[in-house]
Amino acid sequence: MSDEQAVLYGVVLAGGTGTRLWPLSRAGHPKFLHPLTGTEASLLQATVDRLDSLASPDRVFVVTGVAHAAAVSRQLSAMPEDNVLVEPSPRDSCAAIALAAAVIARRDPEAIMGSFASDHLIADKEAFSDVIRSAMAGAREGLLMTLGITPTRPETGYGYLQCGGPVGDGPLLKVEEFKEKPTYDVAEGYVKSGNYLWNAGMFVWRVESFLAELHRQQPQLAAGISRIAQAWGTAEQEEVMGDVWPTLPKISVDYAVMEGAAAAGRVGTVPGDFGWNDVGDFHTLGEVLTADQAGNVVVGHDLAERHTVLLRETESLVVVPSSGRLVAAMGVRDLVIVDTPDAVLVCPRERAQEVKHLVDQLKELGQHGYI
Repeated sequence: MSDEQAVLYGVVLAGGTGTRLWPLSRAGHPKFLHPLTGTEASLLQATVDRLDSLASPDRVFVVTGVAHAAAVSRQLSAMPEDNVLVEPSPRDSCAAIALAAAVIARRDPEAIMGSFASDHLIADKEAFSDVIRSAMAGAREGLLMTLGITPTRPETGYGYLQCGGPVGDGPLLKVEEFKEKPTYDVAEGYVKSGNYLWNAGMFVWRVESFLAELHRQQPQLAAGISRIAQAWGTAEQEEVMGDVWPTLPKISVDYAVMEGAAAAGRVGTVPGDFGWNDVGDFHTLGEVLTADQAGNVVVGHDLAERHTVLLRETESLVVVPSSGRLVAAMGVRDLVIVDTPDAVLVCPRERAQEVKHLVDQLKELGQHGYI
């Protein structure tokens, strides 16, 4: 395989505010800009760093909203500023991915792109890179590839991929169907059968294969993206973007393209086992980061932050000190405690997924300053 064939264009989706990580994650400073990796790197920086053996900085693109474009550029100083693709408003993942695919296709019609979320943690970078390279082989055959994660438990918070037989003699499998987030009993059946993988929302494909499938299934979205791509890099770019973008359907790439492509036999997967974690809530963060002997996790990347926490006879706490104040806890267990300058959250770890309901309630109350 020549080096030219092995080149990947990386696309990182940096949208969404991460409402389950409120009050740390806010609309103005969403979770992907925070250092929640156990190091000084933000989730976004860690995602881009992970691609360094697959894609050079000029081949990495980030799709983000107007409010975060400057912060994204600041955090990713090695990446050309033009590679930050700014959405005027959130239209969900299909429009974001299609925009990146169309911009890349203008530059290199033969390109293979990988699409990645900006808020996932991956423990084994080398294993991750190997899986991407295997997926690129499937992409060269014209398949839309998705990275499947070998399930470690009957998780109800993820979608699943129903796998068919192998493609060729490598690790590639056909994907027969995308399955919605299941109930616990259904998830248990999936895991026991060995035929299902978690859908991690990471994709690899030739840009032309994806754009052709988009055109087949979502002609309106494809036509709009095509208009934007034609104006890209010209004096009309912003005007066309402003006119067309708000008219694009708000739909996820799974619903818009991948489910229909799988039904048509055009989707493949490579099972991966590289320590993947979707940092969806504070409980998950507590499982991923290093804990003390009593299972307490203090989320902070420097000693100054850790010194603002005093724990006595506590177990399995997740404490996020980000106000500069001292946070002290005694005789409690299995709690999330988040301290920010204008809001404090305390909840049981087992209910961490429900934090987004508090954000919904704030919206209903018109308290947008806290969101």
